[in-house]
Amino acid sequence: MIKKLLDKKEKKVEYIELIYDLIFVYIIGRNNLLLHHFTDGFVTPVFFLAYIMSTLAIIQIWNYTTYYVNIYGRHSIRDHIFLFVNMFLLYFIGEGTRTDWQAYNTQYHVAWALILFNIGLQYILELRNNKNDKQRKKQIARMSGILFGEAAVVLLSLLVYRLTEITWVSLAAVLLSMAAVLIFGQRSSTGFVDFSHLSERAMLYVVFTFGEMIIAIASYFEGVFSLRNTYFALMAFLIVVGLFLSYGMFYDHIIDREKQTNGLGYMLLHIFIVFAMNNITNGLEFMREEEISLLPKLLFLIGSFLLFFVFLFALGNRHAKAKCRKYYLFCLKAAAAGVVFVTLMLLLRTNMMINIALTVAFVFTVFGMIYWYGRKMDEINSQ
Repeated sequence: MIKKLLDKKEKKVEYIELIYDLIFVYIIGRNNLLLHHFTDGFVTPVFFLAYIMSTLAIIQIWNYTTYYVNIYGRHSIRDHIFLFVNMFLLYFIGEGTRTDWQAYNTQYHVAWALILFNIGLQYILELRNNKNDKQRKKQIARMSGILFGEAAVVLLSLLVYRLTEITWVSLAAVLLSMAAVLIFGQRSSTGFVDFSHLSERAMLYVVFTFGEMIIAIASYFEGVFSLRNTYFALMAFLIVVGLFLSYGMFYDHIIDREKQTNGLGYMLLHIFIVFAMNNITNGLEFMREEEISLLPKLLFLIGSFLLFFVFLFALGNRHAKAKCRKYYLFCLKAAAAGVVFVTLMLLLRTNMMINIALTVAFVFTVFGMIYWYGRKMDEINSQ
């Protein structure tokens, strides 16, 4: 087994994977549109629920595809055909993601179920290539079972909606499959996964999501030129820069990309990191929306930043380099900075110029902590 791991050829990210990612950039934008429908000073609850469900579902689809490609992908004609079929089906999901989503509910859920079935079928087709490998057969059975099971719940949610107009079953499909991955998928052997490739793919998806954030803050540069407008535009830009640098430092200096792991926990955490980034993107746009009450949009933005950093730091819990010392103390210091940030934001909530400056200060304070810790760990690991 050890010899196999040593002889294992490193998997490279291929162009086809990056092309596949571009469809998700389009759908991120479509998902964010769901939050621009306001009632009583904040997002209409039904649209907020639809946003949560669709955002988590899309990130999960990306995770499932990437995980399969990492273990079994050979960049063959068959692999490419399955990827392009899923890309085509994702357009139906993107088109069905709109404020009048009820009229597109059927196409959305049928396309979603077919994508899950498509990925599950790819696992089943791998059985013939691994018929003498008991561990891989078990791993294939678990992952295909999770995918087919979620596809069944997705179709069931469509039927439930038709009969009762209840929508929460769709979100249950996502959450149940996450639970199944944690319970059953974690039993997969760590020897199957090329973690270097998997972590690079997750990083690239995060970069694409930052691209959407960069586009969103362009609205801060609109209007007549003034010192006030320039100030807010600069602050918004610095927030994005600080978040990007924080993730980059974690990826380059704290995460052990050579670690032997099944990678499922790492990918699951990225679902919530990307979800938090989408929320930050929307939260920054909300700050310029006069229709939204001050306190709800402030709480939404604060919660989004905390969610991002909580799950970013969670990456290091099991995936940090072996010599990363006093990691929990490092996390506690960052948590203390978070408490100060939340307290000051709420106390000074009526002054937006101070609030956005506090946000920049918090983001770069945490980045400074990450930078210091990462550099220190580099020195320790190089000894």
